[in-house]
This record gives sequence, C-alpha cells and structure tokens, in this order.
Amino acid sequence: MNNQQTSDASDFLDTLKNGIWLLGVSSWLFGITDRSIASLSDGYLSALDIVQLFTALFFFACWLFLKPVSKT
Repeated sequence: MNNQQTSDASDFLDTLKNGIWLLGVSSWLFGITDRSIASLSDGYLSALDIVQLFTALFFFACWLFLKPVSKT
C-alpha cells in the first residue's frame, strides 16, 4: 500500500509541475502580446520598447527550456 501512495504522490507532483509550466507559458505569451500591442500603439518603436520586448522573449525562451520531464 505504501508503494501505491508513493506512486500517487509522484503522479500528483508531475501533474502539478506540468500545470504550473503551462500556466507560465500562457502568462508569458499574454505578457509578450500585451507589451507588443502597447509598444506598437503609438506608431513607432523606441529603443526602450525593443529592449523590453527582447527581454520578455528571452525569459519566455528560458521558461520553455524549464519544461518538466515526465518520469513515465
């Protein structure tokens, strides 16, 4: 019975990790989209807008590399 509890806990943690990762992906995509719309709304890109967009894209790419690996 103890082995079953360990397996259930492991499955729960894997599901939780994947859920948090997917929430992060959707949050980053929303943030990048929002920043892009805000940057382009005045008709031109300033150097600060470009830096902010590339910073957000860099952190989004880093987040993608943090995808949890399933153990099944």
